[in-house]
Amino acid sequence: MTEPQRVFRRARLADLPAIVAMLADDTLGASREDATIPLNPRYTAAFDAIQQDPNQFLAVVEQDSQLAGCLQLSFIPGLSRLGQWRGQIESVRIASPFRNAGLGRAMFEWAIDQCRSQGCSLVQLTTDRARPDARRFYESLGFTASHDGMKLSL
Repeated sequence: MTEPQRVFRRARLADLPAIVAMLADDTLGASREDATIPLNPRYTAAFDAIQQDPNQFLAVVEQDSQLAGCLQLSFIPGLSRLGQWRGQIESVRIASPFRNAGLGRAMFEWAIDQCRSQGCSLVQLTTDRARPDARRFYESLGFTASHDGMKLSL
């Protein structure tokens, strides 16, 4: 069997409907995202802000010329730990036809390499407690649940 052809790249505006559809394609996302077309203009505004910020990278992966996954990288400077930079990985999604075939692992390997090349000494992420399979996957990649995260909705 031949290895799938994968291309990792910065997302384009034309990718936005597919990205939002991936974000909405699970129980949690379905309750907080709106994949109807035309897209809510707030998605476009967020996309523009991400594209203009040099410390943000909205990435997609194409597999065999089809949009198959997405994630957002944030490169965060900090004073703690001798001024180290952190890479934050968020909004990781795999399109349903591409799940359970190693693409998620490949995406994380790529994302961690991007963080390393940006000078980050730590990579972090959050995962919803309602996603135990995701947590097991992150642990298989070497992530540890070292902190408790908290959120305040505004």
